[in-house]
This record gives sequence, structure tokens and C-alpha cells, in this order.
Amino acid sequence: MLKERKLGYKICTAALCGALTWGGAMETWAAYGMAKGPGSIMQDYIVTIEAGIHPVYDSIDAQKTLKEASQGEVYEVISDEGDGWVEVQVGDDTGYIHTKEDGVAVKGVDEDTEEADAVKKSLEAQQQEDISQSRRQNLVAYALQFVGGRYVAGGSDPHTGADCSGFSSYVMLHGANVSIARSSGAQSQQGVDVSADQMRPGDLIFYGNGKRVNHVAVYIGNGQVVHASTERTGIKTSPWNYRTPVRIKNVMGD
Repeated sequence: MLKERKLGYKICTAALCGALTWGGAMETWAAYGMAKGPGSIMQDYIVTIEAGIHPVYDSIDAQKTLKEASQGEVYEVISDEGDGWVEVQVGDDTGYIHTKEDGVAVKGVDEDTEEADAVKKSLEAQQQEDISQSRRQNLVAYALQFVGGRYVAGGSDPHTGADCSGFSSYVMLHGANVSIARSSGAQSQQGVDVSADQMRPGDLIFYGNGKRVNHVAVYIGNGQVVHASTERTGIKTSPWNYRTPVRIKNVMGD
């Protein structure tokens, strides 16, 4: 959930609450005696992605991209880091957005208004989405470390060898803290059905003869799955539709 802190919608009057460019925002802060600088607390403002896709980095040095922020997404500004950089809340973590890019807007929001309520709901929804994405990415990274491992019929630990459902149950438990059944047939009865165009990394894809399930794989994104395939090929990645799926399930609970 969103950290319990007010967005501090005290600075901006109705006339000034439109989307602002970075320069416009700086002028507004100065006009209200709130000139900001590196390290300044900025809980009175949000960043909105108005157009395009923009990277959110783990540091101002842009060492790593945490995510790609898309049009319509909203982020709470934590602090002004100078030169157009702001620190923002990203799920359970923080990241950095460069607000001088076209399509990135900074704005203030009046406290106790309908707009403030709408912003709060948007922030909460965005944070939940970021947490979900991070959790799923962590699961995928965990599962991929076992590529090249052995397929062992009846095996339940990919460190020493696992079959398809032993692999999926193990990585779900240890990579996402999700407990599922041991057999692929039983796993296919858990969670929520999703369609091919809805599936996300971390969903389970089931294969079979007719409606009978006899294999399971973990979707990792970009049209690929990771699975304990056969004794000959071991744990590997494959196109998600290398066989015709009979069911796709979200067992992550998000």
C-alpha cells in the first residue's frame, strides 16, 4: 500500500494546479516562498507521464532502469535532486525521473479537493501495479537461474533435478512465496484463468492432450516460458506456444 503520508496539497491554488513544466514548477515554488533545491522535500507534488515512455532509474547516475513509465502513470515526488531530477515513490522502492524530458509534467495539488482524492487513488493503484511488476520480475529472475539444470521425474528441487510441476511449485514458493499443488493437473485448477493477451510474467501455462493437463511452464515475458522440459533437454526456455496451451493461470494473487 501507499505509504501513509499526505501529499501535502497546500502550495498550489486552483489557478496554478494545471500540469507544469519543470521550469514552470520552479517558478511556482519560488512565488510561494517555497524555492526548492537538491535534497528538498517535495511531498506537495506529483509527476505525471503525459506522453511517451520514460525510464525510471535506480539512481541519478542512471546505472539501472527500474521500469519504463508510460503515459497516464502518476508518481509521488519525494524530493528535488536538482538539475531536473526528482526522487519518486515506485512500489516499495524509490526511483528517479528526469523531468526535463518532453511528456513529463510536475504539478501540485490542493489538499482536501476532489482532485486530491483522485490523485491519491491513482497513486495507490500505481504503487500496487509497481509492487506486482517487481514481484513478478523477481520470480522470473529466480526461475531463470535454474536454466540448464536437470529434469528428474518426480523431482521437486531444481538444484538437484525436478520435473515440470516440481519446478513450477518450487520456484513459486521460493521465488514469490506462493504455495501451489505439486501436480500440474492440480495446479491448473488453482488461481484465476487468464487469456493469452492478458498473461503476465509469472503466470503458469498448461499443456496437454485435449483437456487433460500433462505439462506446466512459467511464463517469463517476451513470448517465452521457462520449464523443466524433458530428461534430454532439462530445464530450458521455449516459446510459450511451442505446444498448444490448454489453460493459462494467474496464481500470484494480484
